[in-house]
Amino acid sequence: MNQQLRKPDRLRRNDTVAVLSPSKGLPSKFPHVYELGIRNLEEKFDLIVKEYPTARADATFLYSNPKKRADDVNNAFADEKVKAIIATIGGDESVRILPHLDREVIRDHPKILMGYSDVTTLLTYCTQLGLVTFHGPSIMAGFSQLNDLPRAFKDHITDVLFNPQPTYAYQSYDVYSDGYPDWANMGNLGKVKEPRTNSGWNWLQGNSSVKGELFGGCIEVLEFMKETPYWLSQDFWKGRILFLETSEEKPSPTYVERWLRNYGMQGVFDEISALLFGRARDYSDAENKRLESLILSVVAKEFNQTELPIVTNMDFGHTDPQFVLPLGINAEVDCRKKRFRLVEPAVT
Repeated sequence: MNQQLRKPDRLRRNDTVAVLSPSKGLPSKFPHVYELGIRNLEEKFDLIVKEYPTARADATFLYSNPKKRADDVNNAFADEKVKAIIATIGGDESVRILPHLDREVIRDHPKILMGYSDVTTLLTYCTQLGLVTFHGPSIMAGFSQLNDLPRAFKDHITDVLFNPQPTYAYQSYDVYSDGYPDWANMGNLGKVKEPRTNSGWNWLQGNSSVKGELFGGCIEVLEFMKETPYWLSQDFWKGRILFLETSEEKPSPTYVERWLRNYGMQGVFDEISALLFGRARDYSDAENKRLESLILSVVAKEFNQTELPIVTNMDFGHTDPQFVLPLGINAEVDCRKKRFRLVEPAVT
């Protein structure tokens, strides 16, 4: 456990949640999708939403003004009334806001920070400051579709963020969807693509039970951070449970193989406790098999980590419904019981 780790307070009814856009300004292009996500947050979770200036700002303006996006993050952390910060959506260049973030303000005001995809940059930054952060749904991708997703999704969010327990066992959802119908069509509002039967997680290798602090996110976005001043130090990886997922751009299994090889060359597979992979969006059965074959080839054959627990096809990332995964919290991967769980509460 990181001795500097700071957990946020749990959410309660009538808490104030900040909504902002640290990455792409899609609410300006699809306001109906954004507004439904806001309503669901207010009505289904009894929260008060405080919209920051970037939340609805024009997409071109946001791209041209990374400091404005960072200012909203800084101000939301500094606001004592705000108990959580949720991103509107992801994107592809939030790494540009990192030089403008206020380390002291963020570090001194721990609170729930949640998003996924390109928000991985912000989660990673804050994790390195010693804060617990949350890889999970955004306003437009997750909360907006709440009513078209299994009830278990809402219950899961409530369990992790509102009702902390000493341990929490993740359960695979019965169905999943590969993204959303065209947002420009009002008839698709709040909808996900046709659900498909979930075959469950695949336990590729490992026979042990291991524990470690969770860390991870979108594998492409982590590539954006490499070789910048914001990338992770060698000693960061010790004992971590690393989780990775692919974006809606559907990188090929070969690209994932090459990115994983880079982790191997950094010595990451020598240090981590387990490797988890989210379900790859829009992959065919053949592509999924190819991906799993390449993961094993890189980790077990190229870098000789034949006992490292590896689990794939897990319910996080760019398919819905997705898990909320708290970065920095201790978790357990038990290959014998085929169980993945948190072994401490993520919030206080």
